Amino acid sequence: MNLPTTPLMVFGFVGQALFSARFIVQWLASEAKKESVIPMAFWYFSLAGGLCLLTYAILRHDPVFILGQGAGLVVYVRNLVLIYRRRAASVPAPTLSS
Repeated sequence: MNLPTTPLMVFGFVGQALFSARFIVQWLASEAKKESVIPMAFWYFSLAGGLCLLTYAILRHDPVFILGQGAGLVVYVRNLVLIYRRRAASVPAPTLSS
């Protein structure tokens, strides 16, 4: 197969690499804990890779790919919001000492 290398194609491969890296991060974290875990890096790689791939899909005018990546981004952002809300709720409010 003789594929021409274009900046858009390179960008698409970078996005796919970021998206795929999330599985490696999750696997390594799970192996280290000897249980299934989803580290924060998983969601950040999902978001970064998803944004790159959505941009790639938009530039390629691929509606199937656009819908798939766009829907995924909603899930990744929502998970990060839930994580940050939980963390904020577990941090005690500062008190003023007199």
